[in-house]
Amino acid sequence: MKLASLKNGTRDGRLVVVSKDLAWCADAAHVAPTLQAALDDWERAEPALRSLADELMREAIPRERFHEHDALSPLPRAFQWADGSAYVNHVELVRKARGAEMPESFWEDPLMYQGGSDAFLAPRDPIPLADDSWGCDFEGEVAVITGDGPQGLSPEEAKSKIRLLMLVNDVSLRGLIPGELAKGFGFFQSKPPSAFSPVAVTPDELGEAWDGHKVALPLRSTLNAKLFGEPECHVDMTFDFPRLVSHAAKTRPLTAGSIIGSGTISNKQDGGPGRPVSEGGKGYSCIAEIRMIETIKEGKPKTPFMTPGDTIRIEMLDKDGKSIFGAIEQEVVRYAR
Repeated sequence: MKLASLKNGTRDGRLVVVSKDLAWCADAAHVAPTLQAALDDWERAEPALRSLADELMREAIPRERFHEHDALSPLPRAFQWADGSAYVNHVELVRKARGAEMPESFWEDPLMYQGGSDAFLAPRDPIPLADDSWGCDFEGEVAVITGDGPQGLSPEEAKSKIRLLMLVNDVSLRGLIPGELAKGFGFFQSKPPSAFSPVAVTPDELGEAWDGHKVALPLRSTLNAKLFGEPECHVDMTFDFPRLVSHAAKTRPLTAGSIIGSGTISNKQDGGPGRPVSEGGKGYSCIAEIRMIETIKEGKPKTPFMTPGDTIRIEMLDKDGKSIFGAIEQEVVRYAR
C-alpha cells in the first residue's frame, strides 16, 4: 500500500492512497483525513486503507491522476524526527573531514540526533539558501514511520512498530556543523528542514527487498542530471532499522508518527572508503563524502557544495526499474524572506 498527502491549503494535506505505478490516487478522507490521523488509529485505519487501495487497483472507485508535484512530504510535520547514523563508514569519513577522531563505541552504539519536525519541505519544494558559505549538502536516506511504542523496546519488539517507509533528503549546512558541535550541544542551525519522498509505503510493497531489518535496493542520487551515487542500502548498514527504533525508545516512549532515519547511505568498496561513480564505484549519497575522498587523494576537496541553481534528485527503483516512492527533486534557490 502506498500513501501520500496532497496539497490542499492546510498544513497536513489530504490523505490519498496511491496506485503501485504512482499514476493514480483515490481520496481517503472517509477513512482518515490525514496520514497522522491514520497512524493514530492504525488498527482500524490500515485495513480500510488497504481495501481502498485494492479498489483503486481494480478501478472500482473514483480516482484522479497522481502528480508528485502536488504532494507534500507524507507527514508534512511530525511529532518526532530522529535521524540515526547507521552507516558508520559515513560517520568516519565526515568526522575525518573536520579533523575529529571517531571513538570505537560508534561501532557498537548508534548515533542519533533529534531534528526539526515542525515543517518539512515538500519533495519538489526548493531548498532555500541564504549564504553559500554555509555549505549546502544533500543527504540521501531511508526512513521508517512508527506506531506507538513504550519506552525500552527491544529491537525485536521495535520491528513490529514499523508502519511505513519513505526516502529522505536530510539537508545539511556543512559550514555550520563544526562550530555547532564545538559547543557540545548538537545540531540545530546546521540542520534546516528535510524533505521526504512523495509517497510512503507499507513494508510489504518492497517484497523480497525488505527482510524486516534493511532495504536491499540501491538509492540513486542525481546531482545536476548526473548520477552521483547508487549505494546499496543493506550493505555496510551497521545498525538496522529495528535497532535504530529501539535506540530511539531507550529512555522515552514512541508516539505514532515518529520518523526514524537511517542516516546517509554509504558503502565501502574494495576495503576502502568507496569510489566515485566515474571510477566504477557506487558513489555517494552526500557531497561531504566525495570531498573527503578528494582530500585523501589530492590534499584538498574540489567538488563544491550546492549553490542556487543546483538540483538534487533522490529516488529508489525496484528490480524492474520502476520508482517505488516517487522522487525527491529539489533546486537550491536564494532565500528571500
